[in-house]
Amino acid sequence: EMSEMSERSKQNVAHGLAWSYYVGYLKIVLPRVKKSMEEFSRANPNVLACRETWKLHILVPLSCDVYDDLEKADSNIQYVADLTETTLTRAGTKERVYKHSLYAIRDEDNKLWHCAVEYATPLQSLYAMSQDECAAFSREDRLEQAKLFYRTLEEILKGSKECTGTYRLIVYDELGEAETHFLSRNILWHLRQQRNEEYAMYEGNQPRNLSTTLSSTDLNLQISESDLPQPLRSDCF
Repeated sequence: EMSEMSERSKQNVAHGLAWSYYVGYLKIVLPRVKKSMEEFSRANPNVLACRETWKLHILVPLSCDVYDDLEKADSNIQYVADLTETTLTRAGTKERVYKHSLYAIRDEDNKLWHCAVEYATPLQSLYAMSQDECAAFSREDRLEQAKLFYRTLEEILKGSKECTGTYRLIVYDELGEAETHFLSRNILWHLRQQRNEEYAMYEGNQPRNLSTTLSSTDLNLQISESDLPQPLRSDCF
């Protein structure tokens, strides 16, 4: 009975997706990001000037609208190159390849800012579920699950020692936004914040009034305790 109630309320969808994303992907690739960025920087010394941005920037659109091609999402985002691949044998697949793409983000002064950026891929599943009648997943359900996915992923990563300082979550709500370069502006905001943090550390001062991530409160991601995932059986633990 508890399992059926949980399935009807879809409480475990985002929670499971966040954990799967972390265990099956982020925990594998994030600890290797800085090494890949360092190798690229040695070969291209003038590209990655700000070490504080040597992270994987993960886009989390609450609309779950994920573009396969970032250059089509925003013309101010240009593909540069792929970083060094990580090859592992996992789940029966020999030499499975993990890699990230480096992009140049053009600002209002035509200056290029470089970073590794990609979407949180589980959001594609949430979007697909809202388009499939069999899933009985409404747009409202999708929005709430996207919020819960972000909050869960944020908490998981905060508790992960292996992933400390290797990522930046860029969560945003683009509903009603008609601005052509909305995405690049959001990425640039985060890159500038990280640059300011690096300068503040270099000068021996703590950065003031700088937000490293858009917090749940900033985005009004209030979800009641009753909406949080519950175990399917109360006698499991």
